[in-house]
Amino acid sequence: MSTKEQNKVLPAEVVAEGANYFDNPQHPLTVRRIKAGADSEITHEHDLTEVRHTHDFCELALITNGSAMHWLEGSEFPVTTGDVFVLQGHQSHYYYDLQNLEMTNIMFDPELLNLPEARLRKIPGYRALFLLEPLFRKQHRFTSHLHLNRKALAHSERIALELDQEVKRKLEGYEAAMFAKFVELVVYLSRLYQDSDSTNAEALLRVAKVIGCIEDDFSKQWKVEDFAAMAHMSRANFMRVFRTATGETPINYLLQLRIQKAMTLLMSTKLSVSEIAFEVGFNDSNYFTRQFKASQNMSPVAYRRAHSNVA
Repeated sequence: MSTKEQNKVLPAEVVAEGANYFDNPQHPLTVRRIKAGADSEITHEHDLTEVRHTHDFCELALITNGSAMHWLEGSEFPVTTGDVFVLQGHQSHYYYDLQNLEMTNIMFDPELLNLPEARLRKIPGYRALFLLEPLFRKQHRFTSHLHLNRKALAHSERIALELDQEVKRKLEGYEAAMFAKFVELVVYLSRLYQDSDSTNAEALLRVAKVIGCIEDDFSKQWKVEDFAAMAHMSRANFMRVFRTATGETPINYLLQLRIQKAMTLLMSTKLSVSEIAFEVGFNDSNYFTRQFKASQNMSPVAYRRAHSNVA
């Protein structure tokens, strides 16, 4: 933390609640355009730009003009025109030293919005920008974020403005139009991230591609060496980058994915526990049972008894 920031009393942290921003809790997607600085006034109710806060939703931020310092969970990063980044709900942040800052915040709740995750995750840039970069950001001091050139920023602004107009006008079908425009913007930015020339962004993209392969073929008998080779990294470097980006080792990531798939099969099929174990990639049903119990605090049989929806 800089000397200037050490001498500054941090604002008290508050929670930005989606109920204050989303018109329809069943459609948690909206836009807020901010124009902030010494000569600017708050541009909308519940504006927390300069207040330390967390969200109970996610936020896609587009810096469309000016600059500022961004305080994020105890670290500071300069942001400037063209910067694009995602803030996950639990991340504490605020902006200070605002210099003609203008930004567009697209607020959304990915769990309730029913985004086409399965399709979006096929884009390595989506995994990297929306899922991994927010976790990787602090270690690389914001160097793995997306920065748009003027042409790309103008295109992104146009989509965001169209989304904003749908929010304000609320014509028939506006929610469907908002959803479509948001997905269009997400795909556009994800593709741009794949063309980033940042070394750290490239590392995230490599990890994202590996994760895509794991999820597409989770029952395969993978080894860490397979992942490292796929990412064109040394084993040690791959392990470091993967853990930083996801918070866990690649083998544990695979293990938890298999258990997640097994939970779905236990709820929705009549396959035996042994059959499910082999279906999701375990060669030993006893080992599967031990790992499942360690993860879910109950055996597969008990889980099925409690959650099965198959008559």
